[in-house]
Amino acid sequence: MDGGSAKRSGRMVALLALVDERGTIDVSELARLLNASAATIRRDVAVLAEEGLLLRRHGAVRRLGHDSELPVRLRDARNRAAKRAIAQAVVRMLPPGRQVISLTGGTTTTEVMRALQHRKDLTIITNSLTLAVEAADQGQSRVLVAGGVLRPNSQELVGSLAEATFKQVQVGTAIVGSDGVSCHGGLTTHDEVEARTNHTMISHAQRVIAVADGSKIGRVFPWPLAELTEIDDLVTDSSADPRELSLIRARRVDVTVVQPDTLP
Repeated sequence: MDGGSAKRSGRMVALLALVDERGTIDVSELARLLNASAATIRRDVAVLAEEGLLLRRHGAVRRLGHDSELPVRLRDARNRAAKRAIAQAVVRMLPPGRQVISLTGGTTTTEVMRALQHRKDLTIITNSLTLAVEAADQGQSRVLVAGGVLRPNSQELVGSLAEATFKQVQVGTAIVGSDGVSCHGGLTTHDEVEARTNHTMISHAQRVIAVADGSKIGRVFPWPLAELTEIDDLVTDSSADPRELSLIRARRVDVTVVQPDTLP
């Protein structure tokens, strides 16, 4: 992501956070709080409204729902220091030597892929176009992309074709992202088909590492991706709710909590 795109994505995430906090807010007030022109904010609002994240009305905006799924390009702007620290911890958990790993889509798993650039002894399987491109940019030579139907919001390939691929490969470690992780809900996500596809990946792995920044701990979304009994490790950051983490540990999940250098 170039500097201009990153700046705009960060502004959009901040805009959504303000609308969440206020409920309804005038465009002029958003411009003042975000130190941007009214014209710039109107363009941002138009994009977010077109993506179903905001509702525009008479010079003001309101959020359609707190649990609306953010497009992956906006998710990348949130909690980046935490995600990088989580990724470094996951890389240290992987044993040396040749092995097959699988990764779901997501901004945290993308950071894991970036942190693996020094490992040229891995076979990587993923259903994420974002991760596949990242692996190619690193010069990874053994990358298998599971085909399927593209979900634009997550840039993942899902459905029966992807599931058939995961069933044919013996995976040592699956590294899994989700929208929510909780004691009672396990790993959950926004989309039913994505949940089913990624569960197939999990069920064919010897070890499963869930990755989630602290904002996702304790949250539950409509579609279950995995029960906690299917997860070996959870790696999160120090902003996570410690009470929820204690409950997750009680379910025999090994929880690693990292301390980012700077929490955004």
